[in-house]
Amino acid sequence: MPNSGKKVCFMTGASGKLGAEIALAVAGQGYSIFFTWGHSEEKAKETLEKVRWVSPESQMVQCDVSKVDEIEQAFTAFSDHFDRLDLLITSASNFYRTNLLEVSEQDWDSLIDTNLKGTFFTMQAAARIMTKQPFVSRIITMTDISAGMVWRNYAPYTVSKSGIQHLTRIFARETAPNILVNSIAPGTISAYPIRADEPEANLLDKIPLQRFGDPMDIVGAIRFLMESEYITGQIINVDGGRLLY
Repeated sequence: MPNSGKKVCFMTGASGKLGAEIALAVAGQGYSIFFTWGHSEEKAKETLEKVRWVSPESQMVQCDVSKVDEIEQAFTAFSDHFDRLDLLITSASNFYRTNLLEVSEQDWDSLIDTNLKGTFFTMQAAARIMTKQPFVSRIITMTDISAGMVWRNYAPYTVSKSGIQHLTRIFARETAPNILVNSIAPGTISAYPIRADEPEANLLDKIPLQRFGDPMDIVGAIRFLMESEYITGQIINVDGGRLLY
């Protein structure tokens, strides 16, 4: 394990635009990156190529985070390459519109299992490693400001994100002081699609800072939590003031 002594980050969902920016930024902070990808191998390879320019020993593995056995396999592969875990970022997420009265069991399982169940078992696997280490490590979950809002046509999605925020607090309390556990809740970020029921012009009227967020706004929040030594169990909303409405 040639990286012994160098900090390591395990990240889910690094193949998307925002996830790739996060992975590259964390690598730039001196971390080796081990990330999972779910559907797009091509995008995952692009991310890995960029990350390896900064952190050559970084690795990736395919993993459907809605399946516990695949999460376990991913951590087994992780342990084959790395001998420590300093940071977990749970970024893998499923998102799509669902009419409340037409939500199917398949819709529910797809959104809840990927977002909430997948996050829980990923956090659990990481915590099992982290609690045995003689240094403080960190978990950062990626949620959404919708966890504290009532959005029409997104019930399973918003429920999943609300659940992740509660998991963040539970893990923060139960794994302290060994692990600092916090969540970042983005508002509308330019890397994400605009919600179908909120036209762009109307949405901007609800953002006091009068612009959509940039992936680097999220990266800045992650860097802050990576350096903080006295924050745990908190939800940091990066939304330009959207929740003030």
